[in-house]
Amino acid sequence: MLPAQLLSQLEEREQTDLYKTMELPLSFVLADMEINGIKVDSQQLLAMGTELTNCLHELEQSIYAEAGHEFNIQSPKQLGVVLFEEMGYKPIKKTKTGYSTSVDVLEQMQDVPIVADILEYRKLSKIKATYVDGLLRVIHGTDSKVHTHYIQTLAQTGRLSSTDPNLQNIPARTEEGRSIRKAFVPSEPDWYIVSSDYSQIELRVLAHISGDKNMQAAFNADEDIHADTARRIFHLDDDAEIDPNMRRKAKAVNFGIVYGISDFGLANNIGVSRKEAKEIIDTYFQEYPGIKQWSDNIIEFAREHGYVETLAHRRRYLPDIHAKISMCVVLRNVQL
Repeated sequence: MLPAQLLSQLEEREQTDLYKTMELPLSFVLADMEINGIKVDSQQLLAMGTELTNCLHELEQSIYAEAGHEFNIQSPKQLGVVLFEEMGYKPIKKTKTGYSTSVDVLEQMQDVPIVADILEYRKLSKIKATYVDGLLRVIHGTDSKVHTHYIQTLAQTGRLSSTDPNLQNIPARTEEGRSIRKAFVPSEPDWYIVSSDYSQIELRVLAHISGDKNMQAAFNADEDIHADTARRIFHLDDDAEIDPNMRRKAKAVNFGIVYGISDFGLANNIGVSRKEAKEIIDTYFQEYPGIKQWSDNIIEFAREHGYVETLAHRRRYLPDIHAKISMCVVLRNVQL
């Protein structure tokens, strides 16, 4: 049990119910999860490590051949000298210590063969060090499992965090990431690992808490919400066919609005001018007026009270209330 002083603070902030009905029961579930752990096929990880080592060696040789000599690929300073002095490519950004060779910079140069190889080298190096070698180091010899620690109280949003090892950031969208995930196996031969996910949960929560009739109607009719949004923001007929590019842009708008995206951010995201992006955002709020009204109300509430609440009445206090408030508030309320 919590000390009386902390309990009184929970009562003062109307958080006692959240603590007793959600956080406290969850702590026992997390304890069981930590104790049980999850089994890892170390042989698969070892095989993957060998494969990655071979790939990295081939990339090293290719990079050295393109540069004309060996150098420390992991050294930003040496890499900057090779690319921008020896090979003569135009620097995109400079820092106090020299040329920037950050991912953002190199991705703008990825048509250059040596840069493409360096980006691939960095990606595979991180996968091997963080996920292959990292997992192998923490597998318990007695049960062939990893036992992560789940932390309830670290993130201000109330989201769980995972450490030693972090099992919440295993890549999923790359071939290498999927191979790592396959190394997590059932503890018993006749058991299965079941995976499930909410469908478009942020937007469903947004439709619920904003009370927007148009978005609610789309979900209640089991429509493709991104296609529906595309028809609205691009001024198309209700039965118009939506091509993949239009749906992609509408999806970026939908989730961008949830996370408080600006016209500048949206323009960069979907490849339109800033003026066009602003028009799209304005049209979005015209088509979903309940979301605009809700957003304005929440921002005003946060300015007045200094905090926002989720559906579960978890509060997040905002000490710097005027800094990026609209993004912070909208994200905070839809997230949980």
